[in-house]
Amino acid sequence: MSPAARPQAAFFDLDKTIIARSSTFAFSKEFQAGGLISRGAVLRSAYAQFVYLVGGADHDQMEKMRQFMSQLCAGWDVQTVRDIVADTLHNIVDPLVYDEAVGLIEQHHAAGRDVIIVSTSGAEMVEPIGEMLGADHVVATRMEVADGKYTGNIRFYAYAENKAKAIKDLARKRGYDLAECYAYSDSITDVHMLEAVGHPFAVNPDKDLRRIARERDWPVLVFERPVALGSRMKLPPAKPTLAALAIAGVAGVGTAVWISARKARKHSA
Repeated sequence: MSPAARPQAAFFDLDKTIIARSSTFAFSKEFQAGGLISRGAVLRSAYAQFVYLVGGADHDQMEKMRQFMSQLCAGWDVQTVRDIVADTLHNIVDPLVYDEAVGLIEQHHAAGRDVIIVSTSGAEMVEPIGEMLGADHVVATRMEVADGKYTGNIRFYAYAENKAKAIKDLARKRGYDLAECYAYSDSITDVHMLEAVGHPFAVNPDKDLRRIARERDWPVLVFERPVALGSRMKLPPAKPTLAALAIAGVAGVGTAVWISARKARKHSA
């Protein structure tokens, strides 16, 4: 196959790149109502810290967050989680999708490129969102399940270098010419993903990614118009297959709790 004939793809991060804000806060009421989160004060006080601090979290902090997420979710009944979040995809996620992201997805499809969502969130969340958006494939974190319950282990953690590796593996499998592919993200933790393609874009970047984008002359995009996706395209019917949405959201809340506890220990030391 000649280079000119090789297929191309556009890779999109999810939170704050396609979705306008953190799914943690968007779904917090559902988690609390379903009994997954027992302390309302945690949700009210921790969210601001989570949004503020996670953008600057280094690798060691993110690894501790991952471990906390695993411990928090261990033993949860998968069907219970699915029941809690079954109706949230269209009711909550739909209005949070960036109009600019939808437009880019449409442009890449019109140009004949595959669209792939690459997210640290759980696969059971990302896959139905991908279906809503018409994505051709998703790369996402996959939790281990045994006897209908989450074991607390993560089969695949779609984070940092793992995202880049998954993109390269997919490119080998599908024949993508990565030099002609596109990638979009808001976070410094996705710099490896952006480096993997020939056309990287920083979207609403955190300060560290903005600095790197400036140093490497990567384009910076500003997305600021959330849209009701149903007004832009015909949506598939809702499906109760969103178990990892709760996993991803509670992971974020767990992150905030961990950060708060870490700060409290520092102040008391």
